[in-house]
Amino acid sequence: TNTAQVTGYCIDIFQAVIEKLPYAVAYDLIPFALPNGSSAVVGDTTIIANRSLYVDFTLPYTESGGAMLVPYKDDTSKKAWVFLKPLTWDLWLTTVCFFVFIAVVVWTLEHQINEDFRGPATHQVGTSFWFSFSTVVFAQREKVLSNLARFVVVVWVFVVLILTQSYTASLSSLLVVQNLQPTVTDVDQLLKSGKNVGYQHGSFVYGMLKEMKFDDSRLISYRSPEECDALLSNGSAKGGIAAAFHEVPYLKLILSEYCNKYTMIPAFKTAGFGFVFPKGSPLVPDISRAILNVTEGPQMTEIENAWLTSKTNCQNSNSSVSSDSLGLDSFWGLFLIAGAAAISALLIFMVMFIKRNWQEVTSSSGSLWEKIVELGRRFYQRDTNSHTFRKGRFSDGATLYARIIFSYSIMNIIDPHNVRRFHNY
Repeated sequence: TNTAQVTGYCIDIFQAVIEKLPYAVAYDLIPFALPNGSSAVVGDTTIIANRSLYVDFTLPYTESGGAMLVPYKDDTSKKAWVFLKPLTWDLWLTTVCFFVFIAVVVWTLEHQINEDFRGPATHQVGTSFWFSFSTVVFAQREKVLSNLARFVVVVWVFVVLILTQSYTASLSSLLVVQNLQPTVTDVDQLLKSGKNVGYQHGSFVYGMLKEMKFDDSRLISYRSPEECDALLSNGSAKGGIAAAFHEVPYLKLILSEYCNKYTMIPAFKTAGFGFVFPKGSPLVPDISRAILNVTEGPQMTEIENAWLTSKTNCQNSNSSVSSDSLGLDSFWGLFLIAGAAAISALLIFMVMFIKRNWQEVTSSSGSLWEKIVELGRRFYQRDTNSHTFRKGRFSDGATLYARIIFSYSIMNIIDPHNVRRFHNY
């Protein structure tokens, strides 16, 4: 038919723009320059100042600005301690202090009535701290007998549950962010390091890099996304490049193939891509208005998805993931509730203890110091009047009675004569 079939990202946008015009415009797409010139240029033409001296540009139809494509950083040396980063140091310190505080509170409320919290001093200390810290994984096996201690533990377990869930979520976020850290963060870093940088062969970006004061010996051109990937993979130390500079649409095209390996960092400003017309062309205002209609509607998204969407199954390389550690300001309310519950339980316990022992201690003869020592001794010893020990005594008596009956039955089977003598006795 002697006609060329032209397709592409810019062509699809141009055709969508023509459809938005209030009148029909006939056109032929010629994939090469004609000797006598053309009525317009439809393609990836960047709007820059010196070009506008000779032609008229429409409004841009792509994102403005240029960027640099840089590899992700694989910093394995810091990953060993990443489990500490989800929480700030003040939150870590506060959490540990509260574990110790809860251990002391539970021991205070339980040691008089609970055999699990009695024994040698080292056993009591170990059991108390084990009970408190094991709430992190809800592995505590010791029973809590007093209602006050149960109240404290329930509140504390709720706090620990919130902390552990928040820690897990923050750690997951940090692990993702660590894999998304770029090797280079700005242009100044490249200039100071003296590393090689790349640009597409024949692009105006070469002049932009020269204006940025990059040394000509450090500039390496590439002709395809595959060659750009190879240069970035080698790195500057092996004759490759540390970053590739280009406009955003071009870099999006590369990212659609290698989004697992690279990310974009803003580098310089441009006006974006525009359609080119001769000076004074009456089509420029109408085409510009039609461009606005296309870019503001869903059709632009459909075109971008068709040409620039990632072809591999990977996450969005430009997504921003928050990597902030969780601080005390996010959880002070929980610690306030846990602290208030524990202190309230301690106050109630101390009031009940003093009320129960005050009469006997104050009525005894002795100095004030001796009375304080006696009160401390009573505090440390077990409370034999507690229902837990009364139940224990009853159980011991029942066990002894059962043993006597069992022994009596055995004796009756072995020697009934001796049993009758024992019974008479």
